[in-house]
Amino acid sequence: MKKPGRSMSTTDRQHRYFSEEFKRKKVSEIDNNTTTVSEVSREYEVTRTAIYKWKKKYSRHQKQGVRQIVEVKSDTRRISALQEQVKELERQVGQKQIKIEILEKTIELVEEDYGIEIKKKESSGPCSGSLITRKPTGGR
Repeated sequence: MKKPGRSMSTTDRQHRYFSEEFKRKKVSEIDNNTTTVSEVSREYEVTRTAIYKWKKKYSRHQKQGVRQIVEVKSDTRRISALQEQVKELERQVGQKQIKIEILEKTIELVEEDYGIEIKKKESSGPCSGSLITRKPTGGR
């Protein structure tokens, strides 16, 4: 009986046979990133070299000539943090856009109600030096 935490030596290990179906399943799990070579190696007490041989033989990526890149957990965390930061910045941009629209509508309403020009119109000529100019109100 194997003691916990102790790996089997070559003399303790008996010759085991893994079916082709089992190997294909484990390689598929590795290809789909549901498990890793190290996890399969530890769980079934198979050398990593043997698992890489299985991958070479059964992996759909190997047959297509595709290299599988496994991200380090720190990279995955960093990517997640950056995605969260992008979401937050998009939210802030959305809030700023709403604020701009409210301010523009407020300026438009003030110009209509009080008859003053606050925002320079694109078609108007150069400014006469004052930012706020009153429109003529008839009597004066």
